[in-house]
Amino acid sequence: MSYQDKFLQYMRERGMNVTRQRLKIADLFFALPGHHTLEELYTLIRQSEPGIGQTTVYRTLKLLCEANLALELQFGDGIARFEPVSVNAHHDHLICQRCGHAVEFHSDAIEAQQAEIAREYGFRLLGHAHYLYGLCPECRKKGYPEAE
Repeated sequence: MSYQDKFLQYMRERGMNVTRQRLKIADLFFALPGHHTLEELYTLIRQSEPGIGQTTVYRTLKLLCEANLALELQFGDGIARFEPVSVNAHHDHLICQRCGHAVEFHSDAIEAQQAEIAREYGFRLLGHAHYLYGLCPECRKKGYPEAE
């Protein structure tokens, strides 16, 4: 089932209006790779749909999160970012605390360790978010201090 089918099903099951604007926002969101802020998505959607308001974009992103089709990510800078959920493409993040640059990565060793820790404590994992914070190579080259 496609993301659009899942989104339509989610809205219909809850008696929500399936609007052209919501579908346009969802189409744009799923066409973009990576994670994006509300402002970035709003700016892009306004290029083709100037009548869409920022509140509509925000509510649609929240709706996609509620439908388990998107994740809201917090990289520690106070700015929410959103990315599509992909069951087959789990990854974690390295985040620069100076410029906000994020690198997605996958580590079988980290995944195995998380599963072992969950077993050790009797948990059944349903999901996780893993963020490693530091300074990216560019910020390190610029001589930014390691800690402030």
